[in-house]
Amino acid sequence: MTSFLLIKEISMSYKRVVLKISGEALSGQGTNIDFDTVKRVASQVAELVKMGIEVCVIIGGGNIWRGRQGRDMNRVTADHMGMLATVINSLAFQDTLESLGIQARLQTAIDMRQIAEPFIRRKAVRHLEKGRVVIFACGTGNPFFTTDMAAALRAAEMEADLILLAKNVDGIYDSDPKTNPDAKKYDNISYMDFISEGLQAMDTTAVTLCMENNIPILAFALNEENSIVRAVNGEKLGTLIS
Repeated sequence: MTSFLLIKEISMSYKRVVLKISGEALSGQGTNIDFDTVKRVASQVAELVKMGIEVCVIIGGGNIWRGRQGRDMNRVTADHMGMLATVINSLAFQDTLESLGIQARLQTAIDMRQIAEPFIRRKAVRHLEKGRVVIFACGTGNPFFTTDMAAALRAAEMEADLILLAKNVDGIYDSDPKTNPDAKKYDNISYMDFISEGLQAMDTTAVTLCMENNIPILAFALNEENSIVRAVNGEKLGTLIS
């Protein structure tokens, strides 16, 4: 009951959110990008925009490349490849949003002006105020930092009211529910408890940054029907970190 009231209270008080989507959540069977999934997610983002909510989007690159795949590679090089993977996903998402009639701007933390704007905070805020979706790619622009960390950083810079953490599982558990059928799901958990218990649903450094800036995180399953809109409307789902 407490979790529902917390989510409901948040949903009634924010106007700007950061949607963090894992790259794996956009992949299909045998394909790097499942465009049916991309369109389903983009349609929900379009609905949020029509509700008057300002939306920032950050997409991981794990469906194309993860830094740890480069076992014998220099870590910096492998992470730069991961940043480029996020650009591919972000371009696909931008194109899909625009096909739905929603204006979107892609900003990258690494300069690539032929295909995207460089990240400029004031410009991003202005886009949001004009009702455009802003997609942030290339993570923080630095190796050794995850896209979770980028989501927390951009949420702080954009003064977002909530991070929507769209995952492949329906919340945060005390252990992996895929391997442990007795895993316990949390309805809500504090930042400190998340960190002290060593939970893996989000980068610990990212959670710490959210704690320092008082940005709540709602983790939920992307593949559930209309889950993004339901989460924003305060329906009881997922796990709230606050």
